[in-house]
Amino acid sequence: MESIMSHRASTLSFTLTTTSLPSKMSVLQQPTTRTPFLNFCPNLQNQTRALTTKDLPSLLFHHNHHHYPSNSSSFKVYSSLNLFSSDQSNIILQDVGATGLVMAGAYSLVLVFDNLTKNQVIQQNLSRKLVHVLSGLLFLSCWPIFSNSAEARYFAAVVPFVNCARLILNGLSLTTDAGLVKSVTREGNPRELLKGPLCYVLVLILSAVAFWRDSPVGIMSLAMMCGGDGVADIIGRRYGKQKLPYNQQKSWAGSISMFTFGFLVSIGMLKYFTALGYFELDWSSTTGRVALVSLVATIVESLPTTEVLDDNLSVPLSTMLVAVLMFG
Repeated sequence: MESIMSHRASTLSFTLTTTSLPSKMSVLQQPTTRTPFLNFCPNLQNQTRALTTKDLPSLLFHHNHHHYPSNSSSFKVYSSLNLFSSDQSNIILQDVGATGLVMAGAYSLVLVFDNLTKNQVIQQNLSRKLVHVLSGLLFLSCWPIFSNSAEARYFAAVVPFVNCARLILNGLSLTTDAGLVKSVTREGNPRELLKGPLCYVLVLILSAVAFWRDSPVGIMSLAMMCGGDGVADIIGRRYGKQKLPYNQQKSWAGSISMFTFGFLVSIGMLKYFTALGYFELDWSSTTGRVALVSLVATIVESLPTTEVLDDNLSVPLSTMLVAVLMFG
């Protein structure tokens, strides 16, 4: 009897085992599904919808303290990207290189116009105003070559800061640089360096440090100061026969060119930075807002207040004020 029961039990066990094999085998035969890379990074997964190319280095660096399976292929990919894009030494090297490049470009620009003046290709006043127009726009256009680190704006500000120090030292006659005095002053008086030229570089520093490339405000202030006010002086001196009724030092031609070129340069620079993904604008209303900012800056530039407040301060500061109200 016991042998019969033992035989039936073993038969039942074999049957159950045999019956369960297909389900076990089906489990074993199922292809292994690898966990997607973003599943290891839940925070990164949530941010990828708004991720742009300029955000990638800082985003990966932000996640470098997460621990992921070291035996996964996703970990290997992530480690490679993290090592490449979050290496602080590479970021600093990029910013130092960009600073040197911009500084070299600024000095090259001044040297070119100095040589043109020496060779009597263009007049001294025209050379000075062209440097006024182009040096600020060159500085502004080079902002994208700096890294995405929070300190990048300070590296960029080094360029106008060095020029600021040169202007102060020469303006106080602590050092002598005849070429500098001749290239940026109207009458060759070193004291002039402490007026318009010094205001100019201080605005460059302020725009970079306070607003940088993430805001239209600093961009527009430099566009109006360089592209608007700079061109207004050139056109006004050449074609400004009809003076403004409330300021005989300014002309209709100068004011019209101030508005026109300030507006066009502002639009061009805003499109430049939006195309690179630094911010987004609703262009259905942006054009009108830029026109209003340009109009206010033009009116301020036309006022007889130059002896009290230099145009290199009044124009960008009024632009900043109105742009903050328009763009936030």
